[in-house]
Amino acid sequence: MTATLILQSGKSGSVRRRHPWIFAGSVATLKGRARSGDTVIVEDEHGVAMGRAAWSPASKIRARVWTFDPTEIIDHAFFKRRVAQAVARRAGWKALRGEQSEPAGERLIHGEADGLPGVIADRYGDTVVLQLTSAGADAWREAIVAGIVQATGCQQIYERSDSEVRKLEGLEPVTGWMAGKGLNEAPTETFPQIDEHGVRFGVDVAGGHKTGFYLDQRDNRLMLRALAQGRRVLNCFCYTGGFSLQALAGGAASVMSIDSSGPALEQAKANLAMNPHLDASRAEWRDADVFQALRDYHKAGEKFDLIVLDPPKFAPSAAHADQAARAYKDINLFGFKLLAPGGLLMTYSCSGGIGIELFQKIVASAASDAGRDARILRRLMASSDHPIGLAAPEGEYLKGLLVEAA
Repeated sequence: MTATLILQSGKSGSVRRRHPWIFAGSVATLKGRARSGDTVIVEDEHGVAMGRAAWSPASKIRARVWTFDPTEIIDHAFFKRRVAQAVARRAGWKALRGEQSEPAGERLIHGEADGLPGVIADRYGDTVVLQLTSAGADAWREAIVAGIVQATGCQQIYERSDSEVRKLEGLEPVTGWMAGKGLNEAPTETFPQIDEHGVRFGVDVAGGHKTGFYLDQRDNRLMLRALAQGRRVLNCFCYTGGFSLQALAGGAASVMSIDSSGPALEQAKANLAMNPHLDASRAEWRDADVFQALRDYHKAGEKFDLIVLDPPKFAPSAAHADQAARAYKDINLFGFKLLAPGGLLMTYSCSGGIGIELFQKIVASAASDAGRDARILRRLMASSDHPIGLAAPEGEYLKGLLVEAA
């Protein structure tokens, strides 16, 4: 017997607007029994059925809606259908990406925006890396994997369900092979390569950040490539060199790349070696704390024509916004101080707790304190394979600005 989640009086509005999250404070009661990850029927205070959701008793987000059609059955066929739809719609977005064929690196499933809350799937060649971050997604892992294999033909699926978000769902971290020949291999032996607009990268699916690579910045890296000709580029928080190598491909005069992770820098160097058509003599790699490095460059009187600030998540939630704002202000302040006249700053935040309006205010304050007149040339966001549900704007985690400093 399927349990029923009954909403508090006056708390059904967000569900009617098709927002998939139901917070604990909106729940009046649960009629019947449900384990973590089980499907429950969602009803308003009048007993009107509104959809079906995954129950998560340990989380502040007490349920995540699978479907707003209360008659739709949540079973293996449902997940195979949703996965197939997510994969198919990417093929229809090729024109948005300026690509004629499937990219070797692509996000196939983007959680709530694809009607699969808590499911992230990234494709790297013939390997798919899967993250399951919610109780409902975790409960349906076998159906999701089967759907991915059926929709893509990829036989190798590696699980990276090791994000901190799982703890909020009462879930332990899980990593390892879910399907394919990798089941009998050590994780580090599978290291797929992708081609991004003629530049090759290796992806550490087992130990890299997120699922191994920042696919969300693909379009922005291409933009940087178009802007890099003849410029002296500084890439901060460079990770495995995504922006750096595209800057070299665009004809940058020089590229200084900084990260505090030695292994990431070694992979960046290996990525550069995979691209003999790029001029390695124009690239320099520095293992250092970015905050201190920016101060060192300022003290030395260095100037750069194009600076990329793509830091890690400073504010995982709104509760960390104040502390994160200070960190964003700091790096952007020195970014403006290091820009040559007419220089360009590509600055980003991937913190969900920092909205675009607040981020713009932080960058504007940094420019003012640096004594620089500046203008926004373009607002930047994740590539089109990371869509944002109109009813769930919280999905817009990556925001950025392309700024010109006078």
